[in-house]
Amino acid sequence: MFGKIKSIEENVIIVENTAGKMDVNYINYHVVFAEASRKIIGEITSIKETDIEILLVGEIKNEEFYSGVLKKPNFSTIPRLVYKSEVELFLGSQDIANKSNLYIGSSNIYEGFNVSTDLNSFFSNHFAIIGNTGSGKSCGVARILQNIFYHNDENLPVNAHIILFDVYGEYNSALSVLNNLSGIGYKSYSTKLDFTEGDILNIPAYFLDVDDLALLLNATTPSQIPIIEKAIRLVYVFKSKEQYMQTYKNDIIASALLDILSSGRTSTQIRDQIVAVLSHYNTPTLNLDTQIIQPGYSRTIKQCLNIDQQGKMNSVQFVVDFLSSYQKLDLSTIKIDSTLVYNLDDLYYAFEFALISEGVLKSEKVYDELNQLKVRLQQIINSQNKLFFDSKEERISKETYIKSLFGNDKNKRQIINMNLNYIDERFAKILTKIYTKMFFDYTTDLEQRASYPIHIILEEAHRYVQNDSDLHVLGYNIFDRITKEGRKYGVLLGLITQRPSELSNTALSQCSNFIAFRMFHPEDLRIISNISSNVSLETVEKLKSLVPGTAMVFGTSFKLPLLVKLQLPDPMPQSTSVDIKNLWYN
Repeated sequence: MFGKIKSIEENVIIVENTAGKMDVNYINYHVVFAEASRKIIGEITSIKETDIEILLVGEIKNEEFYSGVLKKPNFSTIPRLVYKSEVELFLGSQDIANKSNLYIGSSNIYEGFNVSTDLNSFFSNHFAIIGNTGSGKSCGVARILQNIFYHNDENLPVNAHIILFDVYGEYNSALSVLNNLSGIGYKSYSTKLDFTEGDILNIPAYFLDVDDLALLLNATTPSQIPIIEKAIRLVYVFKSKEQYMQTYKNDIIASALLDILSSGRTSTQIRDQIVAVLSHYNTPTLNLDTQIIQPGYSRTIKQCLNIDQQGKMNSVQFVVDFLSSYQKLDLSTIKIDSTLVYNLDDLYYAFEFALISEGVLKSEKVYDELNQLKVRLQQIINSQNKLFFDSKEERISKETYIKSLFGNDKNKRQIINMNLNYIDERFAKILTKIYTKMFFDYTTDLEQRASYPIHIILEEAHRYVQNDSDLHVLGYNIFDRITKEGRKYGVLLGLITQRPSELSNTALSQCSNFIAFRMFHPEDLRIISNISSNVSLETVEKLKSLVPGTAMVFGTSFKLPLLVKLQLPDPMPQSTSVDIKNLWYN
């Protein structure tokens, strides 16, 4: 079948077809140009009556396969089909029970051969699983996760920590079976608030730091960040029971009231605002009934705000003098009580006061910009989404919270499913970012770097991992930061998407391994052809014709781009297409 080399152009070799006939049976098979000290591997891409086209893909040296060809074969070298022992060098180990291997599926070209890769090489890097809807992504993800646990009962990954953000709630049926394995645990947290699907996803309000609240409240400019910082400090002031905190409270209240008194508003507006503030925020020594003692008489603050028939507050100067006696204190000196528990309602009151203390009543422009945060927080409080941030009476640390997700030594969980099916896309994106940042912050604080690896898998990643405004407001995008820095701390992302062109360019470019199912969109195909050096145009073209369940795997973990047939998950995820025939006619 194989004759002499007729021509060599770049990495394409044209070989004489001695059989003299067209044959598609050997297309995508590999051949060997055997020379004295090396074997050059090529892939058959076309067989015509006179010519066979071969794409050079790698070399075998000392029984090791290396991608890429440094030197072309001699024109006198006659190629042959690869031997079984040579195939295993680039398909991966056939021992799928070895804990060092990650079994992907069966070779779509070589019958009876498996495709696997080094477990460490795959899961120590960020990866992406891509493909059009209906191409087999969900089944592929479920099968790969099952493969990690199914093939070796004696060597189970008991210390794995995998978080799956499940947009459609489809993986529970496929992964809950892992609870049947000794030492292995799986748990799903739901966004369905009626408790019919188990525990509700919950993150205590006091876990939310400045950046988290900026995301939650959809901050649009960096100028809104200081007011969030102030609100967080104020919530501790107003929640504290410590006696010395009364000094801080009095100072904050007095400063806000003085701003109102000097705002230039009408007497009625000033009185109403002061009454409103002191009704919300007061102390035993500063409230509406606080006595202002003057020579010969004393009046309460409320009485000093009375308006006469001419519309004037004749005693208001007494209030000004009284409030001016409070010394202006620096909020940054407040000692935060780390044991305090607060909820979104407490935070709302703090926001109200933070806005007033910042003098927003003096400027409508500033008020409109900063008041948006308070309005958005109120919307969350008035919605069912508030329940996701409820706090128990006793405060726990983020470390305790994260470790509790994955169980304890006697009852470990290796996979956690965050079912986001019952909330809207915008809120799901916010929760995903908050959780992801919390995991990343935890791992970066560990004394022993990368000692607690966490894999974060994002279904429909194009919804969340985007080129959005986070960089402008916060100075970073958490997903981009993890893709650039996460490997050294043991935080790895798995991006599952049907639209790679809508993903953050930075995040996708940092992925090292890819499992690509059928794809059609020209822009998505262009991106695939650009993200890996060993993906040829011929390989990209194959993606258009893949049948569901078949994928192209490539990246640093794979010797070559390989076609793989993945087994169906057992059990299946709830991701099958709608059965129109039965629904229409039965």
